[in-house]
Amino acid sequence: MPVRTKRVYDTPSPEDGYRLLVMRLWPRGVKKESVDAWEKDLGTPKDLIKKWKHGEVDWATFSKRYRAAMRDQTEKIQALARRAESETVTLLCGCKDADHCHRTILKKLVEKAVKKR
Repeated sequence: MPVRTKRVYDTPSPEDGYRLLVMRLWPRGVKKESVDAWEKDLGTPKDLIKKWKHGEVDWATFSKRYRAAMRDQTEKIQALARRAESETVTLLCGCKDADHCHRTILKKLVEKAVKKR
């Protein structure tokens, strides 16, 4: 089944399957019933997001550091990979730019874990 990404503020749809919020902080205005689960630890570490938002790191550096941080979350990524084998998983975040958002990197990590299974 596919792993998808979506902005948490977009309207939920049946095609989303399992909706997982992957942000450190709960987004304003989002109701808890609009997501199935919340994994704060899969969000961007505070120091890294701060540097990204202030322009102190470029996308390549951000990506490398986020991937390094996710090495500590291997069990959670493996659990998502197992879930993705049987149902659609949609990773949710508040970022407007999906091409420069950690959820896109996380999607690739989960898909890689699925392929290894």
